[in-house]
Amino acid sequence: MPRPTARVLTLLELLQSGGTRTVAELADRLGVEGRTVRRYVDQLIDLDVPVESVRGRYGGYRLAPGYRLPPLMLSDDEALAVLLGLVAGRRAGLTTAQHTANETASAKIRRVLPKHIARRLDTLLESLAFTEQPPESGTPDSGVLLTLADAVRHHRPVSIRYTDRDGRRSERTLHAYGIVAHAGRWYVTGEDARLREDRTFRLDRIADARVLPGSFEAPMGPGPAQRVLSGFATAEYRHEVTLRIHGTVEQVRAHLPAAVANLEEPEPAAGQDRASERWLRVELRAERLDWLPPLLAALDRPFVIERPDELRDLVTALADRLASRARQI
Repeated sequence: MPRPTARVLTLLELLQSGGTRTVAELADRLGVEGRTVRRYVDQLIDLDVPVESVRGRYGGYRLAPGYRLPPLMLSDDEALAVLLGLVAGRRAGLTTAQHTANETASAKIRRVLPKHIARRLDTLLESLAFTEQPPESGTPDSGVLLTLADAVRHHRPVSIRYTDRDGRRSERTLHAYGIVAHAGRWYVTGEDARLREDRTFRLDRIADARVLPGSFEAPMGPGPAQRVLSGFATAEYRHEVTLRIHGTVEQVRAHLPAAVANLEEPEPAAGQDRASERWLRVELRAERLDWLPPLLAALDRPFVIERPDELRDLVTALADRLASRARQI
């Protein structure tokens, strides 16, 4: 028979799963009477665990927000899920500058795992491989991340100190629309209040963030993630490329995702299915053009190069090389 202390911890675990639990439900799960449940609740309150009593027909007990984190009870599956999330987040680069927080949190959970679960976790991690390397760039400061999140939620302007990729430093006032995780990096997107233009900033290049008085209205239209991807596709690079490709949106996007190119999808003709093949206009910017001819060949769809002429020459040269090699015996 479980000891009273074990039942009190089980009661805490049940309450931490969320919602209001009736006395009858708790008594049934613990295998005790209702008055014993009330005694266990009193013991949790004596330990400064914030348990609330809810009156009414569907009343019972629930956890209230406390001034500190109460003892956390995790099942084996929950502990494994948390640890895997910490490992995957660290590997993907989606951590903050406080690297030790990730390590110490993992160590604390591993220390209390049952031996059989710990062995299975070690086996999984030893056999786990990632297809992408974590980014070499720095990670954002946790204070900056939380300050920007607060500004986004409450539509408050925020002052940031930013260093761009060329090392130039500036102080900006940003109307932040959202925070986006992409390809192992954190970004914030919003309107630069001075320029009145949308901008995207890497969080690891923000040295300081400070919420300012006032508020702003978030615009309608694309969400933060789409704004970041569109910003990548229209960034200032050496070449501006315009293509027309005959195919479906899915066929084009498989080779030219939203972070690389903007896709203009005309309305289908009368009676034409939206998912059918038709001419699509593609615009992108690139520092180099040599990667585009092989991509267009792999796309294997009819295409027209509107600009630049240099790309047309590169495609012709690739076609000549392929034809020459195909004739070799």
